[in-house]
Amino acid sequence: MTPQADDQVICIIGAGYVGLVTAAGLAEAGRQVKVVEVDADRRAAVAAGISPIFEPGLDELLSAVVASGHLRAVETMSAGVAGAGIVIVAVGTPPTHDGEADLSQVRQAVDQALGEVAPGAVIAIKSTVPPGTTRALARGSSRKDVAFVMFPEFLREGSALEDLRHPSRVVVGGEDMAAVRRVAALLGGPDTTRLLCDSVSAELVKYGSNAFLATKISFINEMAQLCELTGADIEHVADGMGLDPRIGRSFLSAGLGWGGSCFPKDVRALETSAGYHGQSFWLLKAAIEVNSQQRRRFTAKLLQGLGGSLEGRRVAILGLAFKPFTDDMRQAPALEVVRQLEDLGAIVVATDPVALARARPLLPGTSLVDDPYDAVTGADAVGLVTEWPVYRELDWGRVFAQMRGRLVVDGRNCLDSRAITGRGGIYVSMGRRTRGLPETTPGSASEAATASVPPVPLG
Repeated sequence: MTPQADDQVICIIGAGYVGLVTAAGLAEAGRQVKVVEVDADRRAAVAAGISPIFEPGLDELLSAVVASGHLRAVETMSAGVAGAGIVIVAVGTPPTHDGEADLSQVRQAVDQALGEVAPGAVIAIKSTVPPGTTRALARGSSRKDVAFVMFPEFLREGSALEDLRHPSRVVVGGEDMAAVRRVAALLGGPDTTRLLCDSVSAELVKYGSNAFLATKISFINEMAQLCELTGADIEHVADGMGLDPRIGRSFLSAGLGWGGSCFPKDVRALETSAGYHGQSFWLLKAAIEVNSQQRRRFTAKLLQGLGGSLEGRRVAILGLAFKPFTDDMRQAPALEVVRQLEDLGAIVVATDPVALARARPLLPGTSLVDDPYDAVTGADAVGLVTEWPVYRELDWGRVFAQMRGRLVVDGRNCLDSRAITGRGGIYVSMGRRTRGLPETTPGSASEAATASVPPVPLG
C-alpha cells in the first residue's frame, strides 16, 4: 500500500550546498527529512552527522539532527520519497559550453521521483533553472496527482544557516496555489515576507536577483578603474553612493569580481535564455566582460609592480576560496589569477584556511601551504585574493622580515594600508592610489601615474 503524502515528511534530492543546508534546517525545525544522495562517500558522511562541505555551524547542526533521528541519508529514491508530502529537488545545473543550464540532473531526479512519490505530493524545484522549466516539467508529467512548484533558494555561502533560519524572503511559484502555499509554509515565520506567484516569475526572481547583484559588482569595479585614472578613492565614492537608500552600500565593494557556484553560471544562463527569446541582454554581456577583466587588472598590478616581468619571481597568494567562510572553489577568482601569474613565469605559493583540499586538484602545479607566513617566505610580492579575517590580522613586520620584496597587492581593499606602509611595504589596492611610494604632489601627473601600480622594480 502506497504511504499517504505527509507534509511533515520532506524528501530532499541532493546533498550539495543547497540541499544539505536546507535539509539540516528543516530537520532542526522538527520535520522528518530524508536526503537522497547517490554519491556513497557523501551519503556516508551525512549519515554519520559529518558535513562533507565547509559551512559555519553546519557540522554541529548536522550531528544534532542526525542523532535526533530527524534527518536520514538514503540511497534510493523509493526510500527517500516514501510518505513525503514535499519532494525538494536540489541537484546541480552546471553550465554547458555555450552557457545554458544543464538540466539533465533535474530531469533525472524528477523522473525517478514521479515513479515513486505518493498521490497529492508536491515536487518543489529548488535547483536554479531557466524560465519555463518548472511549467514544462509539469506539463510533461504523466502524474496529474502531483503538483510542481518553483522554490528558489537565496542562501549565501558562509552564512547559509542564518539565511535559512531567518530568510529575507520566501518565494514560491506555481499554477496550483494550494501547493504553492504548502511549500511556502516550510520556511520563515509569521513576519516573513512571502511572494506567491507563477513558476516562471519565481524562476526569474532567482536569476534576476543574482544577475542584478553581479552587475552591481561589475559597475563598482568599472568605477574603481575610473578612480585610478582620475586620482579619486573608490571607497569614498562607494560610501557616498551607498548613502542613497535607492542604491545601498552592499555589493559596492571593488575587487576581483564575482565567482562561486551561482553568479557566474546564473548570469550566463540568463543571458543565454534571453537570446533564445530573441533578446540581446547587452548589460549582462558587459558585466561578464568586466568581471573577467578584473582578474587581469589584478595580475597587471603585480606584473607592473615587479618591474614588468614575473619570470622567476615568487608571488604569495592569500586566499583561494571564492569568498571567506567557505571551501567552495567553483569559479573562484584565485584560479584565474594563479594561472595567469604562472603563465607569465611566476612561481606561485598559495594558502587558504579551509580550501586547500578542494584547490589541490585544480592547481596541480602550484605550491599550496597551510600557514600564510610560510607562503610569504622569500616572496617578491604578496597578492590578497580572498578576504579571510586571518589575513587582516597578519603581523606585517614578520611578513616583511620573511619576504624578499615589499609589494602587497590587495585585491579586496581589506588590508590595513598603514600597517603595511609603516613597515616599509608598498600597498597597491583596487580603485585607490598606491601607498608607500615616495611622496608626490596631490593632483599632479606623477600622482596619477602611480595611482594604480608602482612603476619601479621592487625587491
